[in-house]
Amino acid sequence: MDEERALYGSRDLFVKDCLFDGPADGESALKESTNVRADHCCFRLRYPCWHVKGLEMKVCELTPTCRAALWYAEDVCIERTKLHGIKALRECRSVSLRDCDVDSPEFGWKLENIRMEASTVRSEYFMLLSKQIYMQQVQLEGKYSFQYTENAVLEHCNLRTKDAFWHAKNVVVRDSVLCGEYLAWFSDKLTLERCTIVGTQPLCYCKNLVLRDCEMIDTDLSFEKSQVQATITTPVQSIKNPASGQIFLPSIGKLIMDDPTAQGEVIVKDKAKTGVPLE
Repeated sequence: MDEERALYGSRDLFVKDCLFDGPADGESALKESTNVRADHCCFRLRYPCWHVKGLEMKVCELTPTCRAALWYAEDVCIERTKLHGIKALRECRSVSLRDCDVDSPEFGWKLENIRMEASTVRSEYFMLLSKQIYMQQVQLEGKYSFQYTENAVLEHCNLRTKDAFWHAKNVVVRDSVLCGEYLAWFSDKLTLERCTIVGTQPLCYCKNLVLRDCEMIDTDLSFEKSQVQATITTPVQSIKNPASGQIFLPSIGKLIMDDPTAQGEVIVKDKAKTGVPLE
């Protein structure tokens, strides 16, 4: 099917083993449709699923030419599907993705109530301005992820992304790896539990920041101007001017306290053995 709006406004529709492609190069194949099931289909044309209500998509492929595939949709369930076009998912509500392969710049903007499990993602600005997020076993490669997100829980995820969680609010991350530069600057009510944090200058300018039994690797100039309560299980290269709170850790390479307004405490468990050089 390659016509413009080939199945526009359909109801109670089941499409199986269908190809949306062809010389007519039509857009918006399923726009404004309701209660749609797509099974083993290939979408190569633009904007196929705008304003769809009730979409179940299984074992499908959205190719790089399938631009902006799902916008303004509600009640969406996607399983074992490749989403490879730019801006594949935006401004949708009540979305579930499981066992999917996402390769889509600017994926997941302004979503509300999204659940993603057992999936891989390559994306820049992943989940920008989205709310009510739950993720489990998600592998992410990207940049500028989860900026301005609110009310999120992530468990058993592996995130390799710089500038993640900037300005994020009410986020809990458990048993995950967070690898990248400048993690979570300007966040509010971010809680990290049993996480591994890797990269330079993490967790600066944060409010209400909590770390519980986290590892920190190659993390220098950490916690600058942050309100923080932290228990860290590994040495930290350097900490700079925490605004308030307490940071417990086994050892530290360098503590920099050159701002008189910085009132945070850094508590080394055994100062006699480790030493805390001041700058």
